[in-house]
Amino acid sequence: MTVAESLAVKPCGPGVTFDQVSLTLGRTTILDRVSFDIRAGSVHALVGPNGGGKSSLIKTLLGQMPHQGELRMTWTDEPGLIGYVPQALEFDRGLPMTVDDFMAAMCQRRPAFMGLSKKVAPAIGQALERVGMQHKRKRRMGALSGGERQRVLLAQGLIPAPQLLVLDEPMSALDEAGAQVFERLLKDWQQSGVTVVWIEHDLEAVKRLADRVTGLNRQVLFDGPPAQTLSPERLLSLFSTHPKISGSAQS
Repeated sequence: MTVAESLAVKPCGPGVTFDQVSLTLGRTTILDRVSFDIRAGSVHALVGPNGGGKSSLIKTLLGQMPHQGELRMTWTDEPGLIGYVPQALEFDRGLPMTVDDFMAAMCQRRPAFMGLSKKVAPAIGQALERVGMQHKRKRRMGALSGGERQRVLLAQGLIPAPQLLVLDEPMSALDEAGAQVFERLLKDWQQSGVTVVWIEHDLEAVKRLADRVTGLNRQVLFDGPPAQTLSPERLLSLFSTHPKISGSAQS
């Protein structure tokens, strides 16, 4: 989908504004006066070095971190649902937990040991089908590859259908087939007007798939369309230990 086509889609997700958002843990500054906007219904990527504050920023967005400054969400209608797909799933791989068990635990109120509820079973089946994991529903989660577990995490992010979706490096463990699954999902979200906030290290994928990208290393170093913004000079500054912060980025 082109930027022009994405602008024509009526957004169901919110616009998000970070206005001078700062976060300090102990004596360490994690985020320093971060200001940028996420357009409603867009795919907005966050790139930057490890320890640059990307995960802390989305935790702030999800209400999990205290912060200074202002964070605003502007919904078109009533506030909707927020979905989150973490980078990895931490669990005891020896647990006898199947894919269905995991989906039941994440997507329904009924205890997972009682099986899938009739209310959510169709949605779970459809979500697993969309990520290519329908045929592995009875496999133990611990027996899956890292890429397969990542697909299951993507599936749980589909239930219930979110209007704002936060993705923390969803492509990190995916093979080529899994990456294609993710790209199809991303296009579906774009066509549905979902606002997607996407942390990603694959800069080529960001150039190809994101509407806008923000470079973050404690402060905003750049913000704009990926094709024009991800220049070698800016990326060198972004991934340096002590980045040069331009006056416009700090304003």
